Amino acid sequence: MNYKKKSIRDVSFQGKKVLLRVDFNVPLDKTTHEITNDKRIRAALPTIEYLLNDGAALVVCSHLGKPKKDPDAKTNLTLARVAVRFSQLLGRPVEFAQDTIGPDAKAKAAALKPGQVLLLENTRFDPREEKNDPSFTKELASLADVYVSDAFGAVHRAHCSTAGVADYLPAYCGFLVEKELNALGGAIEDPKRPLVAVLGGAKVADKLAVIENLLAKADTLIIGGGMAFTFLKAQGYETGDSLLDETKIDYCRDMIRQAGEKGVKLLLPVDVVVADKFAADADSQVVDADKIPAGWQGLDIGPRTQELFGEAVRTAGTVIWNGPMGVFEFAAFAKGTEAVAQAMAQCPGVTVVGGGDSASAIEKMGYADKVTHVSTGGGASLEFMEGKELPGVACLLDK
Repeated sequence: MNYKKKSIRDVSFQGKKVLLRVDFNVPLDKTTHEITNDKRIRAALPTIEYLLNDGAALVVCSHLGKPKKDPDAKTNLTLARVAVRFSQLLGRPVEFAQDTIGPDAKAKAAALKPGQVLLLENTRFDPREEKNDPSFTKELASLADVYVSDAFGAVHRAHCSTAGVADYLPAYCGFLVEKELNALGGAIEDPKRPLVAVLGGAKVADKLAVIENLLAKADTLIIGGGMAFTFLKAQGYETGDSLLDETKIDYCRDMIRQAGEKGVKLLLPVDVVVADKFAADADSQVVDADKIPAGWQGLDIGPRTQELFGEAVRTAGTVIWNGPMGVFEFAAFAKGTEAVAQAMAQCPGVTVVGGGDSASAIEKMGYADKVTHVSTGGGASLEFMEGKELPGVACLLDK
């Protein structure tokens, strides 16, 4: 996939109407449906301010939640309350359209002047959005002259507002998407060596394509988290009651063989923290990776593994990390994940955290500002690491 795309720096927006796709899928209180965290709105502001300063009129669109699963979606998942917070953070009025491509949106978009902002209603209120239906796409595109994508968290979706509109409008990336593409693309396609990939999380099945793609690119591949136990089983070790994917044992054995053939250093846990039950207050002990007792389950990497993995990360030219090393939600089993986060912070090279649980962990542990980049898109960053073509990136103009 070509990750070198034209950005908003490459074109003048003077007098242009811009359809800007942002990620305002903010967390809401389950009872009041008020916004509990406005980080995603704040993250879009640099692109928005740049476009307004460059003379654009902005038609902003986003999805919010999963309307298909909420019978009261029109009330609970409206972007009306987001428009209020957006206006406060932007420091200028934000007009709100009661629909996405209906009479209100069309009238307000048509009246929009340079320097003005319109936020459309939730794109997913129209079932055609997620089907990338051309009838919806055409109407949406007709509201503007140019398309700008700045919702990295949604670029792996081939929806009308994330990809389809680029069939009708010239398409550029905003600062958020540009930063993500440079960080992830640079780390995977043009890394400073050695490239160390750290993969964790629960299941091998979730990371099959990532393992295969990175095995062809990395110098060192580190496997931790629940998925490590299937690799340990593939080496003939007993894994007790640890998480195990029986159907992937042969696959893991093959990956170990391929790593050897390609000269990729594959690091697996040498010791693990095991527990007598899956609970925050479980009894625990540290055992060698090949000596997990029956009835016990591995919930974290052990101290020697923390040092082994940490050393590889600290001395890397580039590190990509996706997936925790243990059940970091329980304090007793968070030390492995924290050791990797700390090593990332100490590494003088390029350090990229690939969204999802690893992003939550590094932020929770206070190291987020000490790494090069923390991705804002869990699913999108994972598919990028798999080497998949992302529809919302492929549709943008190439540099």
